[in-house]
Amino acid sequence: MSNDKYSKATKLVHAGRKPEDYFGVVNPPICRTSTILYKDLDAYLNPNTKYRYGRVNNPLSQNFEEAVSELEGGFHAISTSSGLSAITTVLLTFLKAGDHVLMVDSCYPPTRFFANSQLKSYGIEVEYYDPMIGPGVKDLIRDNTALIYLESPGSATLEVQDVPAIVKIAKENNIITVMDNTYSAAILFRPLDHGVNISVQSAAKYLGGHSDVNLGFAVTDTEARYKKLKACAMNLGACAGAEDLYLSLRGLRTLQMRLDYAGNNMLPVLEWFKGRKEVQELYCPTLESAKGHDIWKRDFSGANGLIGVLFNPEYSFDDIARFIDSLELFPVGSSWGGYESLIQPQDMKAYRSNWQKEGVFIRFQVGNEDPQDLIADLDQGIKNLELG
Repeated sequence: MSNDKYSKATKLVHAGRKPEDYFGVVNPPICRTSTILYKDLDAYLNPNTKYRYGRVNNPLSQNFEEAVSELEGGFHAISTSSGLSAITTVLLTFLKAGDHVLMVDSCYPPTRFFANSQLKSYGIEVEYYDPMIGPGVKDLIRDNTALIYLESPGSATLEVQDVPAIVKIAKENNIITVMDNTYSAAILFRPLDHGVNISVQSAAKYLGGHSDVNLGFAVTDTEARYKKLKACAMNLGACAGAEDLYLSLRGLRTLQMRLDYAGNNMLPVLEWFKGRKEVQELYCPTLESAKGHDIWKRDFSGANGLIGVLFNPEYSFDDIARFIDSLELFPVGSSWGGYESLIQPQDMKAYRSNWQKEGVFIRFQVGNEDPQDLIADLDQGIKNLELG
C-alpha cells in the first residue's frame, strides 16, 4: 500500500499482504520451497518468469521484501538469513580490492570483526571514524574511498550521527552510503529519506519482536543498486528461511505500537539510573548530555528500549556479576528488541578504537514488563554491588 493518504501505522498493517492471491487468507502462508516447476519450456526460458528457484525468490520472500521496501521508503530489498548476512552482502557488493571504506567506530561489533578480517584480507582498506565527525568526514576521504558506513544511534553507546551532513559530503564525492538502521526499525528514522543509498536491518530485533527470528534485509534507493545487490546475494547463496519471513511479516503489523511502548517503558528505568553513585555515565539519545542529542531531536521521532550503563571503576567485574546474577527480570542475552528485558556486558576496549574509560559497561534492553517491577528488581539487585 503506497497511497500517501494513509499514515505509516496504517501502511504497516497492510504492507506485503495480498489476500486475493491466497483465496482471502489474511497473512501470506509460509512458503517452503526449493524447486519451482514451469508449465512448459518457454516459461523456463523466459527471463521474466516471476519465480525461478526458492532460494532466489518465492511468494513469501517477495511479500516480505515488498513490505520492508515500503517501510524504508526504497526501491526494493533483499532478504538474508541474518542481519549480519545482510550487512556483509552489501559490503561485498559495493567494495573491491584497492578500495577504502570509512566505517563508523560505533558500529555493531560483528560488522567490525568482518571488516577487520574478511575485508582487509581482500585488500580493502578499513578506516574507523568518530561517529560525531559530521561534515568533518570530508577530511578523511581519499581518491579510492568507495563507501561510508553509518550506524545511528551507534552500538552500545548510542551516539546519533549527523546523517544528512555525512551524506552530503558522500554525494559530492560520488561515494556510496550504507546505514545500519536496526535501532530505529525505519519507524523512528528512515535513512533513505535523508539521502542514504542503502539501509540494512536485523529483523531479529524489533521487527520480529519476539526473540525467535534470524533474518536480515537491505533496502536500496535505486533499481540499479538493487540489481547489483541482488546479483551478489544470489552469487553468495544468501537467502532467508520461510518461517523467519513469515514471523517477521507478522511482527511488522505491531511494530509501531511496540516501538512506542518500548521507548516509553525505557524512560522510568533510565530515570532510576540517573544520579546513582554506582554509575559513571549513561548512554541514551533522550539524555540532554548524550552525544548527538540535538540531532536526535531534529531527525528522530523517538527512542527504543536500549540504555548503556558504564559503572564506576571502583566496582570490579565480580561486583557487577553479583549484581547481574541477583536480578530476576534481566537475564543475560546477546540480542535486543524482543518482548523481554535483557542485559549484556560490552567489551568496549575490543569494540572501539580509542576507548580509554575504565569501568564495566552493561547494555540494558528494557522489555515489556511493568517498569515499576523492573525498577524494584534493580533496587534489590544493586545492593549486591556493596557486598564485595
